[in-house]
Amino acid sequence: MISLLQNIPLRNILFLDIETVPAEKSFQNLNEKMQKLWSKKADNLQKNGNDQPLTAEEIYQRAGIYAEFGKIICISTGFFGQDSFRVKSFYGDNETELLQNFADLLNKYFNQPFHILCAHNGKEFDFPYISRRMIINRIPLPAILDTAGKKPWEVNHLDTMELWKFGDYKSYTSLELLSAILNIPTPKDDIDGSQVADVYYNQNDLERIAVYCQKDTITVARLLLKYRGNQLINDEDIIYV
Repeated sequence: MISLLQNIPLRNILFLDIETVPAEKSFQNLNEKMQKLWSKKADNLQKNGNDQPLTAEEIYQRAGIYAEFGKIICISTGFFGQDSFRVKSFYGDNETELLQNFADLLNKYFNQPFHILCAHNGKEFDFPYISRRMIINRIPLPAILDTAGKKPWEVNHLDTMELWKFGDYKSYTSLELLSAILNIPTPKDDIDGSQVADVYYNQNDLERIAVYCQKDTITVARLLLKYRGNQLINDEDIIYV
C-alpha cells in the first residue's frame, strides 16, 4: 500500500468530507408518497433487529444517511498547494446551488485522468451519495464522479478506510478511532455526526457544521500522509479559502 500511495503526487488529490441531514425536518413534513416510501424503508431497516420495533417517525432521524431520503448541506474539500493545505467548503440550504458549485470545482480543477478524490469510507458513502444527489438535482456528473462502465482500476477514488482494511471486509473503522491509534492530532469538537441534523434544523447553525466538516477533511488528509510515512500538516500551514 505504502509504495503505491507514495507514487501519487499529493497535488493531484482532492480530499473531501460531506455532512448530510434528512430531507425534511420531521417525518410529518414529508408528503404522503414519501411517508409511505420511508415507512417501507424503516420496516426493512428493522427486519433483522431484536429490539422493540420503532415507528417510521421514530426512525426518521436516520434518513439523512440515505441519498433518496436525505440531502447534503456541506461539502468540505482540501488540497495541497506549494507550501500549504488549502481548505474550501460549500455549504448552505440550497442543495442544488451547493452541488453545482462543487461540480464547477471538479470540472475546472480536477478533470484529468490523473486526478483523485479521497475520503474516509468515501466509496461506500461520500462518492455515491454526492453522485446520487447530483442526479436528483439534475446536475451533470463531473467525469471524476462518473463511474459508469469503468473498470475498478479506472475509478480514481481513494478510500482511507478501505486502505486500512488490507483486504479485510468484516468491519468498519471510524476516522476517530484511526486518528487515536495513529496519534493524528484532531481538534476537540463540540458536535459529532449524530448531532448535525439537530444543529441544522433546530439551531440553524450551518457555520458550526462547516467547521466540523472541515476538521474531518483535514484529518482524512493527515491520515493519508500517515499511511505514506510523510510529515503531517501543521495547523499553521492550513489556509481556508
